[in-house]
Amino acid sequence: MGEKKRIGVLTSGGDCAGLNATIRAIVNRAVVTYGWEVVGIKGATNGLMTTPPEYIDLQLSKVESLLTKGGTLLGTTNKGEKRLEECLDLIVENYHRLNLNALIGIGGDGSLAILHRIAKYGNINFVGIPKTIDNDVYLTEYAIGYQTAVNVATEALDRLHSTAESHERIMILEVMGRDAGHIALNAGIAGGAHIILIPEIPYNIENICRKIAERKQHGFNHTVMIVSEAVYTRNGTCRVGKIGQFFADMITELTGIDTRVTVLGHVQRGGMPSPADRILASSFGVAAVDLIAQENYNKIVAWQNHQVVPVPIEEATGKIRIVDPHDTLVKTAVGLGIYIGEHEGTLEISHNGSGHPAQMFPLADSKILNASIG
Repeated sequence: MGEKKRIGVLTSGGDCAGLNATIRAIVNRAVVTYGWEVVGIKGATNGLMTTPPEYIDLQLSKVESLLTKGGTLLGTTNKGEKRLEECLDLIVENYHRLNLNALIGIGGDGSLAILHRIAKYGNINFVGIPKTIDNDVYLTEYAIGYQTAVNVATEALDRLHSTAESHERIMILEVMGRDAGHIALNAGIAGGAHIILIPEIPYNIENICRKIAERKQHGFNHTVMIVSEAVYTRNGTCRVGKIGQFFADMITELTGIDTRVTVLGHVQRGGMPSPADRILASSFGVAAVDLIAQENYNKIVAWQNHQVVPVPIEEATGKIRIVDPHDTLVKTAVGLGIYIGEHEGTLEISHNGSGHPAQMFPLADSKILNASIG
């Protein structure tokens, strides 16, 4: 089995379902298969920026019950990058003070890039595991936490349908996604939304209202809509936590129909991980430990074509995985009669997160729309 190793693990960035399941898998693989020791760094990199470092010894008994628990036993943070820059030497010093042979970092694209920079600076043997409900880590089809977030958003849509129909309202669900619309697209299809708005595809407020009018003409007096938090307003600004209300105000003004908003927020991050996320977390945790055993460092584990593969961190960071406007699921939504924006005229958006915001179209005349609906 080779030399006995002592490895560290930390969780960084926003929390999500499946982090504890990943820790459990890492400990099981390292201890049972290889006879190694595992140290959990508390509070992400903050645990390595104190003297002495803050950590816990991760034994099998401590992780046995973690498979179904939300959050992270180790704690996490997505702040303090400036302080991190000032503490690089201390982080490296504490890595060696803990007698670590390698470090596993579980994080999103930003956290993985930062951890990789630290590893390069201190010549630390590093392996990354992608997690984010946004599912925007480049070169992996799935990241830990995403599938649970889709489940939560889908259940919310299921519940909004009945109240929308009962009160003959338009119900808008705003979901997370930062720069990508994966949650909105997948949950929108699974939850039977009539309108899906994502940042990768431009929309036309006139056609949103026409979709509502079309449903009324067919005898449906309610509409359910899901919108990603990263969608832009008509003047090119992104208002996280407020974009749902922006559309509610516009639609009510243009149609006269009572419109209500539900902002799902951090509900998408918490709670018990779905079976799919437990499986992904377990697979990633095992694969990450195996990479250390092979001394195959500076990689992240990625899910591609139904298998876990190692991907160089340089290729997986600095870019984001967005929804391809020509993706099968976009075509599926169109085929189901869902309004998903002006899909025939989508913009080219770069994968580095600095692409142009989705194009806005002129607002319709409210009298015309009210006449067509009314």
